[in-house]
Amino acid sequence: MGTDLRRPSLGFILPASLQEESTYQASATSGATPGTAAALSDLCRRAEATGADSLWAVDHLFWPHPINECMTTLAVAATSTRRVTLGTCVLQLPLRHPAELAKQATALQLLSGGRFILGLGVGSHPGEYERAGVNFHQRGHLMDNGIAALREAWTDGDHRYIQDPASTPVPLWIGGSSVAARRRAAAVGAGWVPLFISVDEYGPALQSLRQETIEAGRQPDDVEAAVVVFVRVGTEGEAHQQGAEWLSNLYGVPAKAFDRHLVAGTSEACAAELTKFVRAGARHVVVMVAGNDAVQQFGFLRSAFVAHTEEVLAGVSR
Repeated sequence: MGTDLRRPSLGFILPASLQEESTYQASATSGATPGTAAALSDLCRRAEATGADSLWAVDHLFWPHPINECMTTLAVAATSTRRVTLGTCVLQLPLRHPAELAKQATALQLLSGGRFILGLGVGSHPGEYERAGVNFHQRGHLMDNGIAALREAWTDGDHRYIQDPASTPVPLWIGGSSVAARRRAAAVGAGWVPLFISVDEYGPALQSLRQETIEAGRQPDDVEAAVVVFVRVGTEGEAHQQGAEWLSNLYGVPAKAFDRHLVAGTSEACAAELTKFVRAGARHVVVMVAGNDAVQQFGFLRSAFVAHTEEVLAGVSR
């Protein structure tokens, strides 16, 4: 595998809730009411203005807290931005009807001018599957069948009833840090975007992904290497506690569950930690800010991240 001298991208996960004013912080000049499309549009424009390379929406059909519907959110983002890539991070395919999702994904690809990535995963919450009336223990099988059905909907032109208009191909990025998720990415994915994976684990897992991609009859670089990282920018010491408590409230699990997976501290310290993933092979780092002032934190982080990765690329090119 050759050396990749592209600047690694830094993506921003949109806040999960449209309802919390402190999360969306509509600017005084916009006059937008929190929870509306106008407020979301304002946030997306401000996130793009920070230099974000991509904007991502999370997906849960049922959740203990208010949460955006990801495809609707990205439709608003598509009309509010001009440059950034847009994606789901990640949509739980076993809970969706594949043909309907294929139509939605095509529409977003057309609306965004070819900027859409469909990130897919199986999820990890049995209660959500039960609420949706789907067998949690069949989620892997449903995922594989769903991907096949998506591709059939996009490519099968032999029937009288087809999905039209068509779009440019929609890249499928596979989420999940499990071996099964990684092998699925190697076999059928255009990208791999795991969550809950440490930098020490990421490098060896990426090497395994490359080998598994070859074994699947593909080129080792056919799968984009990405990673999702929780970040809290703030005062050393306080930032970790604040970020862990924020994530604990969102996910409903003890704060200590995020000890290994939360990058916290000053923007410089956080950027240095994210750069370790770049050194391990990540070409796309996607950030979920563990706090309500998400765009502001991301802006601080992005400036520091660019400086750190420029040093990495300069070292590689010498």
